[in-house]
Amino acid sequence: MMRFFAREALPNTLLDPLLYTLLGSALVGARLGHCLFYEPAYYLANPGEILKVWHGGLASHGGAIAILIAIWFFVKKYGKRHSFDYLWLMERIGIATALAGALIRVGNLMNSEIYGSVTNLPWGFIFVNRGEVLAKHPTQLYEAAAYLITFITLMLLYWKGLPKLKKGTLFGLFLIGIFGARFFIEYVKEPQVGFETQMIEQIGLNMGQLLSIPFILGGVALIVWGYIKRVPAARVEGS
Repeated sequence: MMRFFAREALPNTLLDPLLYTLLGSALVGARLGHCLFYEPAYYLANPGEILKVWHGGLASHGGAIAILIAIWFFVKKYGKRHSFDYLWLMERIGIATALAGALIRVGNLMNSEIYGSVTNLPWGFIFVNRGEVLAKHPTQLYEAAAYLITFITLMLLYWKGLPKLKKGTLFGLFLIGIFGARFFIEYVKEPQVGFETQMIEQIGLNMGQLLSIPFILGGVALIVWGYIKRVPAARVEGS
């Protein structure tokens, strides 16, 4: 983000409040997302458990929703003064978030979390820390690779093609790349909570896939909007 701000002549003094906004909203949103999307009955009956983050339970979709809301307030406070709008900032945050997402999934691998179903493929992992005896899909690495590819693609487009890019393209590609990968990789993931097994039997999709669909559609809509409106993606001083 320092490099993005320097290239487009924004003061570095905005980076600290931006960092705090992102960290706070991501953590709160991810926690609430898990509680409300995956185990609402339990946490609504035991609200005090929501605060016990050391018991585990974070949902990336909840973090994404909270960030989208928090950045709106950030832009409302700083945007007009420094000539940037909501979509301009989200396009840059999306690039950094793709890399952060890849690193988070590597951390999930280290913790033996959110892995896949049984596989005979040679790169299967036996997650002995979770008591597993059969090799499972290392879905954390599948997602990390997809997110890293998304990051590299967005970085190349930004650094080499910014003068020609239209607003909405970068963030649209981010949403499609991240949540599109999540949607398809969910097919080889084990259900995180009990009701997902029933969901899969009834509609063929789990909660992670259902939550990904609006983001994917939003990404497609942004790219179409950018193609129609043809607003430059680069920041324009005084706009």
